[in-house]
Amino acid sequence: MPSFNCQSGSGPNELTIGFVRRGYSSGGAEAYLKRLGAGVAATGRGVVLFTAGDWPAEEWSFGPIVQLKAKSAIAFADELEKVSREKCDVLLSLERVWRCDVYRAGDGVHRAWLQRRAEIGGRFQKFSRFFNRKHSAALDLEESLFANRRARRVIANSQMVKEEIASFHGYPADRIDVVYNGVPLESFRNEGEPATTRDEIVVLFAGSGWERKGLQFAIEAVEAQKGKMKLLVAGRGETGKFSSSQTEFLGVVRDMPSLYRAADIFLLPTIYDPFSNACLEALAAGLPVITTKANGFSEIIENGRHGTVIDDPRNVSALRAALQFWSDPARRQQAMTDNRALAAQFDISRNVSETLQVLSISAAT
Repeated sequence: MPSFNCQSGSGPNELTIGFVRRGYSSGGAEAYLKRLGAGVAATGRGVVLFTAGDWPAEEWSFGPIVQLKAKSAIAFADELEKVSREKCDVLLSLERVWRCDVYRAGDGVHRAWLQRRAEIGGRFQKFSRFFNRKHSAALDLEESLFANRRARRVIANSQMVKEEIASFHGYPADRIDVVYNGVPLESFRNEGEPATTRDEIVVLFAGSGWERKGLQFAIEAVEAQKGKMKLLVAGRGETGKFSSSQTEFLGVVRDMPSLYRAADIFLLPTIYDPFSNACLEALAAGLPVITTKANGFSEIIENGRHGTVIDDPRNVSALRAALQFWSDPARRQQAMTDNRALAAQFDISRNVSETLQVLSISAAT
């Protein structure tokens, strides 16, 4: 398979990295990419971003931006094939494309997501995917990268995703490196004490794609507390689909660290999440995290110590029990200490270092 490598430097520190991400939103993927780009640029390596026209120039100050005109996933992948890559030595794609040197599967495996969505949503969800062009495009691009081996190497952000890539597509496991997400810890550390005097417990849900992240289950679990809790929802979504007197929709929140500090518990009963950045941020802020085993993040925490992991997001009784468990101020106090200590292993600097190791291996082969 032709490589994207060009103008390679004499050593790994001279590599120029081309990053690929099609669209721009305020979500975790873009936040992670900017942190990664900043970290790589800080090492003295060159960085260039291949993206669509809606990526704001001020959101990428680390190097050149190559903006493509295509709007759809397939058109973007087609146009990327025609673009000169003379400015980069190795291409790291965070987007499903036809081929790349290294593909970071931060969005997980689409076939796995569709399977879990069908299990939760029933036969109609499974049937409807065949008439959705976005689903078919994602599946076609995944087949190119994984089944056809047009990604020379793959970075998975959890063991869950690594196993899905190997089992759904037969991609060689020895070419898949697990690099867990990272956050700038200093931005999320809360050195204050948790609130213990107020009567109402504040539960935080953060993220876009509310169907996938299980917002309806979160609302039902909080409502079951009969007014003892308030749910804050941060992120973009269709608020008209949800109704609850105990839920406040905040929209896109720019200052997430302050929001974590205002909360007592973080709740994300997701149907499918390769590795939730928001959960890692909440962990760094010291909040107990309630999530599901369908979230790659669940691999790094100890159930009952750093939070609670449930098997099925539809199990509102289990979610309610977890919320009651973490309503105890003493438990939250201990979790704050334990979670800060655990989060120290997932600083963005470690993620950058491990990612660069994979890119260096790819460039050398």
